[in-house]
Amino acid sequence: MSGAHAAHELQGLGDGAPEPWPRGISRQATMRISDVLAQLGPEFPSVSHSKLRFLEDQGLIDPVRTPSGYRQYSPADVERLRFVLTEQRDSYLPLKVIKQRLAEMDAGEPAPGPAPRLADAPHATAPARRRWTAESVAEETRTSAAYVTELVHAGVLRAGVGGQLDAGAPDVVRIAVRLAEHGIEPRHLRSLRTSADRHVDLVDQLVAPYRSQQTPSARAQAAELATEIGELLARLHTAWVRRGTDGLV
Repeated sequence: MSGAHAAHELQGLGDGAPEPWPRGISRQATMRISDVLAQLGPEFPSVSHSKLRFLEDQGLIDPVRTPSGYRQYSPADVERLRFVLTEQRDSYLPLKVIKQRLAEMDAGEPAPGPAPRLADAPHATAPARRRWTAESVAEETRTSAAYVTELVHAGVLRAGVGGQLDAGAPDVVRIAVRLAEHGIEPRHLRSLRTSADRHVDLVDQLVAPYRSQQTPSARAQAAELATEIGELLARLHTAWVRRGTDGLV
């Protein structure tokens, strides 16, 4: 039996142990890993089987194992996962800090942020990933396809097979449009893209040893490390730019 589930059972025996967080949510483990991914996928599109297993390896969740060895999750497990994924995405917190927060919440300290919520459609599926082209990005961002194409030619956007752009293209175009209002043209942004590519290369070097191990756990750890370092580099760049612009006035 998992630590969280065991603690709940002990509480039922009247030994005074606090119910692990989240409280008041069912701990009956009846969901398969595919059910969990269906619930979390719309909000966290990058969550995967290997990600969940990595979080389990790190002690952040502890699903029940059936006699056949399959993992089963409860609604409370899903809410713990949602908390972990939200803290990573919105606060850029490392897992060791999130794990400590969970331990504090299990001990009875108040949880940060909104109260846990349950998905009411356990078999909902994540929306299909959209295929972005210059035309569809232009329509999404209310700009012209010619401008999007100009960003591609300047190297600000990268086109793949068939001219398909990556999922972040609309956000890049929206920012570029705002910068264009101040006279910053696509050619001015080329050096920023080159700098970002160098940062990506640095992250790639750091995660390469994990990725080369070719195991689901190692690949999940590589993805985790890449996300954390990437966010830290982005925040460092932001801090430098803000500090520099503060000194201009």
